[in-house]
Amino acid sequence: MLQGLRIPLLLILPALAPAAIFPDKIGTFERGAPAAASAPDRALLAEFGLEATEQAEYKSPEKKHFTATAWRFKDSTGAMAFFQAHRPPAAPPAPLLKLSVITSDGRIYTYGNYVFQLTGAVPPQEDFQPVYAQLPKLEQSPLPTLVSYLPAAGLIPNSERYVLGPVSLDRFEPRISPSVAGFHLGAEAQLGKFSSPKGPLSLAIFYYPTPSMARDRLAEFQKIPGAMAKRAGPLVAVTIDPPDLDAAERLLAQVKYEANLTWSQKVPTNEVKGFALTLLNIFVLAGIVLGMCLVAGIAFGGFRILARKMGRKVDPEAMITLGLDGKS
Repeated sequence: MLQGLRIPLLLILPALAPAAIFPDKIGTFERGAPAAASAPDRALLAEFGLEATEQAEYKSPEKKHFTATAWRFKDSTGAMAFFQAHRPPAAPPAPLLKLSVITSDGRIYTYGNYVFQLTGAVPPQEDFQPVYAQLPKLEQSPLPTLVSYLPAAGLIPNSERYVLGPVSLDRFEPRISPSVAGFHLGAEAQLGKFSSPKGPLSLAIFYYPTPSMARDRLAEFQKIPGAMAKRAGPLVAVTIDPPDLDAAERLLAQVKYEANLTWSQKVPTNEVKGFALTLLNIFVLAGIVLGMCLVAGIAFGGFRILARKMGRKVDPEAMITLGLDGKS
């Protein structure tokens, strides 16, 4: 079946020509002719949502040079999945971004839905800020929360792999079939390898839209020979043929689901406009009342002045009172 999928991919992915990702200059470095980056596992990159690539060599007047490579994916999840699969096993984290590592000749990191690899005499990171500002089709949606459910204790560095469909599942955990995973239900998975006294073991955590779906899938995972599986809410954690059963039990016990409910109510635009109009009318009415008071005051003062000029006595202390004293 995969062979049938590869035929159209061979026609599509070579057309991923340079996408004008990198500018003509980065710091004091000038760009050479850009080219498309290599895509060795085209089926996997297509499942991750690869849209465009570009590779360019930059040279400085001091005869220094570095190579910049970029892969643009449909969303940040696809970029994260590629980053996990592409980084070297022993690469330490880099103090750049959340998903970044230092390699023997440079660094690899993600920025939104882009994955960058820089090798050679790489300039300071601040020189790349203008590059990020002009990236075409930049997408910076939050990463899936599923990655946070992978236990940290005993996790082998850089062993994480994100699964988005049958291709990535076949590459990273072929002992689980796509029909058992149930990608048609909207499943995604985070995989990782963990150390134990008797050898490394693999753990896969699958996420499903509802707990009932996860409950149904759990029964299917438990049918896999040598599988140990556990459900926690909409999550199903499974390890297959673990070398240490006690370590596997302890690892599965660490997988816990915590629901985070965020209530976000958008105020209708009409209500906002109506409230603003009400405030405006209040201010207008207050202005009218103040204006009328001012006019009345001027008229009253003018009447008293005119009365004096006409010879009429005007008692400045005169006041109209209601004689209510002694009245029942």
